[in-house]
Amino acid sequence: MTVNLKGRSFLTLMDFSSEEIRYMLDLAHDLKAKKRAGIRDEVLRGKNIVLLFEKTSTRTRCSFEVACHDEGAHVTYLDSRGSQMGKKESLEDTAKVLGRFFDGIEYRGYEQSVVEKLAECSGVPVWNGLTDVDHPTQILADMLTIEEHISKPLNEVKVVFCGDIRNNMSYAWMYGCAKMGMSFVAYGPDVLAAQMDGKVMEEVKATARKTGAKIEVSSSPECLKGADVIYTDVWASMGEEAEIPERVKLLTPYKVTMDMLKSTENPDVIFLHCLPAFHDFETEMAKTQMKEGYDIREVTDEVFRSEYSRVFDEAENRMHTIKAVMVATLV
Repeated sequence: MTVNLKGRSFLTLMDFSSEEIRYMLDLAHDLKAKKRAGIRDEVLRGKNIVLLFEKTSTRTRCSFEVACHDEGAHVTYLDSRGSQMGKKESLEDTAKVLGRFFDGIEYRGYEQSVVEKLAECSGVPVWNGLTDVDHPTQILADMLTIEEHISKPLNEVKVVFCGDIRNNMSYAWMYGCAKMGMSFVAYGPDVLAAQMDGKVMEEVKATARKTGAKIEVSSSPECLKGADVIYTDVWASMGEEAEIPERVKLLTPYKVTMDMLKSTENPDVIFLHCLPAFHDFETEMAKTQMKEGYDIREVTDEVFRSEYSRVFDEAENRMHTIKAVMVATLV
């Protein structure tokens, strides 16, 4: 099957077939190998890319900027202070203006409707760097990391996401697993399971029936057995301090520990995290909350620094997979 993604936007993995996702992963493997070998094709030379950030980030910004520079593109960075989008200028007008200047637009922010509107109105490929309900570039990086460290095809891999199963990473993983025929378990409290988006769950399970994927939600530690990947994310972000006492009480039983990894009964299990992570008390937020009696670590330092952890390979792979998405949709 010939895959041609030129001109396509990358808003969610649900927009792509398993063959198209496979194509982007294969391209990422190839581009990573070329970078390691010092081969610079600069296939994006002459392209202009704008990065729109309503939410700050280390990995997403650096990944897009380095990927652009590696392939010869020029980058403009705009945060919420450097753009009139949604303030003095409508989202539609901003999209149309940026589409006249740039060959591609990345957006990282809050509402999925924003990145969808940018894609609808700009006339150029738009890439989702994160929204409140999805994080597709992260999932591509995670899959690339899995293929590098687990010696079985993706459709034989079992991923367990632990903790706040309503967050964007949990949903993003469901989308990716459903598309690629993988096994996925959202492992968290029943009270959070009841709050998950029913429409999304129906859509994901419908896709899973076509691909052979298995999508489950569980509060039982029995679901950990046979996991190839244990995944988690922070329980609370900046600005959510008021929710921390309740989150810590609710989610501490789902903290990733060495005992949890042993519960998988898989000596080759790996630990992944989209980062940043609270795994010690070297951050201002973790220190402050601990002084108030709340341990907000979603993973122990022992696991984070262990032989099972592949989080820094995973972080690097953000750049390689983002590069693949841009090359695939622009060239």
